[in-house]
Order: sequence, then C-alpha cells, then structure tokens
Amino acid sequence: MFERLLVPVDGSELAEVALPYAEELAGGLGSEVVLLQVCESDEKRTSHMRQLYMSRLAEAVEQGTREYRRLAGRPESEEIKVESVIVVGNPAEEIIEYAETKDIGLIIMVTHGRSGTRRWAVGSVADKVLRGTCIPVALIRAAKARPAVREKGMLTKALLPLDGSEVGEAALPCVEDLAVRLKTEVTILQVVEPKYPAFAAEPWDYSPYRQEWLAAMEESARSYLAGIKQGLEAKGVVVSSRIETGAAAERIIEVAEQIDADFIAMSTHGRSGVGRWVFGSVADRVLYSGNIPLILVRAR
Repeated sequence: MFERLLVPVDGSELAEVALPYAEELAGGLGSEVVLLQVCESDEKRTSHMRQLYMSRLAEAVEQGTREYRRLAGRPESEEIKVESVIVVGNPAEEIIEYAETKDIGLIIMVTHGRSGTRRWAVGSVADKVLRGTCIPVALIRAAKARPAVREKGMLTKALLPLDGSEVGEAALPCVEDLAVRLKTEVTILQVVEPKYPAFAAEPWDYSPYRQEWLAAMEESARSYLAGIKQGLEAKGVVVSSRIETGAAAERIIEVAEQIDADFIAMSTHGRSGVGRWVFGSVADRVLYSGNIPLILVRAR
C-alpha cells in the first residue's frame, strides 16, 4: 500500500517538517521516497539552485532513513530509494497529477509552508490536494520550523475513529497495514452524538435522543467495535476500543490527546446517524482544530 511516498516541498524549513515522518515510513516499510518541488514558469531562472537544494535534501532523507533502520535494528544494507523531482506548473495540480500517474501510495505534506510570498495552508495547496485526489494524504501540523522529532518512533500510537459504516472504514486498511508492519498500537473509537438535527424553524437546531435510544446506539457501537477489534487482533495488532458521547470532532481530538496518539487516521466520508462525516464537517474540524498529524483516506 505504501510502496511509494510523495513528499511535496517548497524550499522552506516548514515544509521539511514532513521529512522525518517519510523517513520513518520508508525505513520501516521499505518504501521509495519521492521529493517533489513545483515551480512556476517564471521561476525557471532559479532552476540550478533548486536542483542543488533538492539533491541535498534527497541525501539528507536517505541518511535519515538509514539512521531509522539502524536504531530499529533493521538491515542497513537494504536498498534505499530517494528520488528528487522538479516540475513546472500549478502546485496543487502538479502534485495530484504526479501522485496519480506515478503509483504513489501516500502523499505526506505539512499544513503550512512557504512558497515565495504565498503559504501552503489548509484552504490553499493542501486543501486543493485533499479535495482533488483519491490517494491517502497525511497532513503534518507545522507550528514551527523542523521540530525536534528526529528521535524515531513517531508512528507508534494511532487513533482510528469509526462511525459504524463501511464507508467510514476507508482508513482501516491503511491503519491495519501500518500496525502490522510497524507494530503501531491502535485505538479504535466511535463517538455517539447525543443530539440530532431537528427540522425546525431555527437553523442548526438539534434535539436530544431519548435515553433508551442513546443506550441502544451505544450498545450497537460496542458490538461494532468488538468485531473490528477482533479482526485486528487476529492479525497481531495491539488494539483497544473506546466509546465516547458528545460532539464527534471535539471528542476525537480529546481522546487523541488523552492517549498521546502520534497520528489520527480517518475517512473523509462516512455516515454517523443522519449526518455525514465529510471533509468540510467532522474531518475538517479535526484538521483545523487539532495539532496531531492526520491521515485522511477518501472513501471510494
């Protein structure tokens, strides 16, 4: 699933915050890493400097991957493939086209980065990539340049929110693959929302479920998570389950912080009661409000 990883960079230290995550994935999974820089046509005059920067970056990523393998006790003699590519065009469009035509399994990028006088931010390049591709996207919050995350083991705990639907399980194979191969500990979570949208004169009016309905929903969630847990455990994954009541996005963020999750993985589509988990709703609020790396998988 993760044979090739794509890391878009723009020449900034902020964009490079994604690199340690790519190094750990590449070191643990044996993935090939592709570093992609997109320049606009009027920036061709700086091509020599860009090529030098990308070459040095590729060397640093290769060294970081070797260091991860050494610390993890993996064979350092295994071949490490790190490729640097420079293309000309619109950043979001070129990232999407490259990922979809070059058999990329995961796009890893930060939610902030600098490109000239513009910024890569949710609502800009990253937002367009999320909405324009069916390939899983890992978003890393970059509050500051290159945080001290070189100590490996950044993908040891995962939170997987589910909503009881098959569509909402789009991220499950992704997490399962990481958990089996990287020994990632997984917490599966289902949030039962105590209110539902009411058809009333006032917009955004919600009515509470009756207590017996709420109890039935919690019991259904418990049974559903038990089945998911059993399937993961059968493959050797260390997994725990939790059921929470409240607003979905807020509870997801709170639980992720409580368990000290390294990342959250969730579907960008899914059904929860009469509402939908879509990018622009629950996943959107988790992305904007949380500070934990987020892997979003579009449900087909």
